[in-house]
Amino acid sequence: MDNYVPKEISDTLDAARIAALKKASRLRVEAGDESYRVLRMWRTGFAVEAVTTPRLRGLVDIYDGGKHLCQCLIVAAEEEGGEMRYDFKRNTASTDHAALDFERTAEAPVAYLGKD
Repeated sequence: MDNYVPKEISDTLDAARIAALKKASRLRVEAGDESYRVLRMWRTGFAVEAVTTPRLRGLVDIYDGGKHLCQCLIVAAEEEGGEMRYDFKRNTASTDHAALDFERTAEAPVAYLGKD
């Protein structure tokens, strides 16, 4: 048995699904000075709305609200159901502190207490 859904209904369902994803997601991708809402994100990529987002490529930053999650090198994968999907070529997690170039021992002092 074939299930046929008219294009108008399919487009309406896709628009409703994308609106729900946009409302629920706090993630955004920044490319240059522009920022776009991320609909979904998974381990190897993410999806944005195809209609409102231009084709992205190269180095982008992904944020969760104001928190910088990662810096990614991306490539466009496919467009389907109103979403443009991108795959990560490189995904580097961001940290709030500099990397250490030495081993920190467990007995190391946490702070300096001056003599008063």
